[in-house]
Amino acid sequence: MDLPFELHIALRYLLAKRKLAPISVVSLFSTVGVAVGVMAVIIALAMMTGLQQELRDRILGSSPHIYVWKTTGIDDPRAEADKLRQIPHVVGASPAIIGQGLLSAAQETMPVQIKGIDPVLEQQVTDLRQAMRSGSIEALTPSADGKPDGILLGTDLAAKLNVKVGDDVSLLTPQGTLSPMGMLPRARRMRVAGIFSLGLFEFDSTYGYVSIDVAKRLLGKDRVDHIQLRVDDIMRAPQIADTIPARLGDKYIKQDWADMQKSLFSALLLEKIAVSLAIGLIVVVAALNIVSSLILLVMEKNRDIAILKTMGAGARSVTAIFVMEGLIIGMAGTTVGAALGYTLSTVLDRYKLIRVPMDVYQVSHLPFTVLPRDFAFVVAAAVIVCFLATIYPSRQAARLDPAQALRYE
Repeated sequence: MDLPFELHIALRYLLAKRKLAPISVVSLFSTVGVAVGVMAVIIALAMMTGLQQELRDRILGSSPHIYVWKTTGIDDPRAEADKLRQIPHVVGASPAIIGQGLLSAAQETMPVQIKGIDPVLEQQVTDLRQAMRSGSIEALTPSADGKPDGILLGTDLAAKLNVKVGDDVSLLTPQGTLSPMGMLPRARRMRVAGIFSLGLFEFDSTYGYVSIDVAKRLLGKDRVDHIQLRVDDIMRAPQIADTIPARLGDKYIKQDWADMQKSLFSALLLEKIAVSLAIGLIVVVAALNIVSSLILLVMEKNRDIAILKTMGAGARSVTAIFVMEGLIIGMAGTTVGAALGYTLSTVLDRYKLIRVPMDVYQVSHLPFTVLPRDFAFVVAAAVIVCFLATIYPSRQAARLDPAQALRYE
């Protein structure tokens, strides 16, 4: 296959043995620098994207996608859940009650977020059933044999209290006994009916699930707080939530997961951009090495460039020679770096090699996810930066005066 003579000469300059070894060294380090920069940016983007998606999936598996309140209160939660389930794209609805308490077992006392749920409907809006490690959700249903009411505890909370399924715990809530000194909290004996692991430290270390009827007695409430909804497309949850007041009236108040977790995901996005820009400077440094390499090459090949011009090569052809040489260096480095970055990200994610403290980062290891658009963006940006680095040296070569270059030859 016949190559354009500009590409042929560019390859000869790169592959042929040179009189000045430092030029080859600079070219090699330029290629390595581009490869390292591209690899680092891809791994950094994969890490931030993986962390963002992992947190989102775990949060949405532990929580509903949309919360709905009524200004007039929810008198019939089952009927309201059935009504909201008729909204297009809503696939599940379940009532809930939220409150606070203190849970005690033996010599340990821990704060607990009490959540009253419908054991039958809860599986429509969260992954609690799949998260059960022992016991069952059905055990929350009050029994007629006089046993204490059941409660589901997260794995971390159960470990701190040193309890297992079947053990008794003491739950202290603000709703207690009225006395001359005011409302005195009262402790109630509960039975651990199950232990779950939703994979999110916030839930596994602080949440306790009880049935709605039990939650009403514990918290002194006669109505549920809100209705939880799950939709078929989490990215459309804000739009679906906006249709609820329009369909059912202004007395319905909604809040979707994007609003509730806005600060978290905004911070993750900002970190992703900042880390990518900081690490991307490696590619810029490598591009400066390309500039140095090409300037040295132009100085070395003054005589060759002059001869090419006297043989009829135009300024555009000379420019193309050095642009192609810089692009070859940049594309070689980009290809190697992209392959290494994708491979390392896949290995790190598959074998979970980077462990992190779960109580700080909410996950036990750093996940890595390479999105096709991120991968394509990094590759394209690296090639563009390398191309820009070739402009100055190639224009200097094109401006070379053959008479001046060959005067003393």
